[in-house]
Amino acid sequence: QVQLVESGGGLVQAGGSLRLSCAASGRIFSINAMGWYRQAPGKQRELVATITSSGSTNYADSAKGRFTISRDNAKNTVYLQMNYLKPEDTAVYYCDARLSHSPGGYEYRYWGQGTQVTVSS
Repeated sequence: QVQLVESGGGLVQAGGSLRLSCAASGRIFSINAMGWYRQAPGKQRELVATITSSGSTNYADSAKGRFTISRDNAKNTVYLQMNYLKPEDTAVYYCDARLSHSPGGYEYRYWGQGTQVTVSS
């Protein structure tokens, strides 16, 4: 019913930048919030940043001052600008969307397939 497609991952040197994108498509009435999470090998998935439909943002401490989350509501797309990347940022990055399929409908949560970010020292 809904697909989230991420792009923009890759290999970058420490101190470099990457911009991730995630576009949602399908049967969508409204998206309440979108976010980015990451999972490094052997670790649990953790929050990176979230953004609501009104633009309110929340960041993990590790992301504050380096990462910026934004969204284009008209395109159902969320972005993550990552600057001053560190080797410890290496992980698979996943986007999520909390959305409804109809007016007043139940909120569902969908995940993207993930995009690899590797930061070399």
